[in-house]
Amino acid sequence: MKENQAICSSCSNENCFIKKHIHLPNMQSYIEKKHSFSCKKTQQFIIEGAPIQGLYFVQKGKVKTVKTGINGREQIVRFTTNGDTVGFRGFGTSNRYLIGAYALEDTVLCNFNNEVMMDILKNIPEFTYDMMLFYAEELNKSENNIRKIAHMNVRERVIDTLLYIHRKFGQTNDLINLDLSRKEIADFAGTTEEQVTRVISSLKREELIKTVGKKIGLHQINKMQSEIMEHKYI
Repeated sequence: MKENQAICSSCSNENCFIKKHIHLPNMQSYIEKKHSFSCKKTQQFIIEGAPIQGLYFVQKGKVKTVKTGINGREQIVRFTTNGDTVGFRGFGTSNRYLIGAYALEDTVLCNFNNEVMMDILKNIPEFTYDMMLFYAEELNKSENNIRKIAHMNVRERVIDTLLYIHRKFGQTNDLINLDLSRKEIADFAGTTEEQVTRVISSLKREELIKTVGKKIGLHQINKMQSEIMEHKYI
């Protein structure tokens, strides 16, 4: 990892917790204590089980967070991009990270260590209130994901995953702006690489999607949404 000078005042990520609260009294003194660095594609910057080193905020790039499941298999639990927060699982309640995190492309991260984050939470109520709402929303998403795995069949879970990454990262030239292997799609959808490959082949035959190498483009978003509409998770 390489040191990087990410400047909060000129950051364009209006959804970032730090940027949203930069105007508050005393916030600047905490911002001056942050540490910024860059990661190369595939580089791991959080190791599951390692001592917590505060929270990370994605200044620019894409990240996947993972958790080890049965037989040591990594399950992707979240994708993050510009302005998103990483490493919040277990923060404040555990001494060690409950997840691991990898850069999906060259990524710039801002880190606020444990001491700084605790001081912010204790001394800036508006920040703490927004963080509480963020945790509540993430809990709701986690509960929905559990229900999806229980109620959706494999095809529906793959469709749901493709719609999610389309919403999250957008599409350029009819292709989603994220390079994911079939295994990574499977690790997020809670299935196997072979099943993902079969579903993607079926969706291509039905002309709902197209593929160019690893990249996938969604052609018939409305039809894909209607297929999982009964689950009401779109």
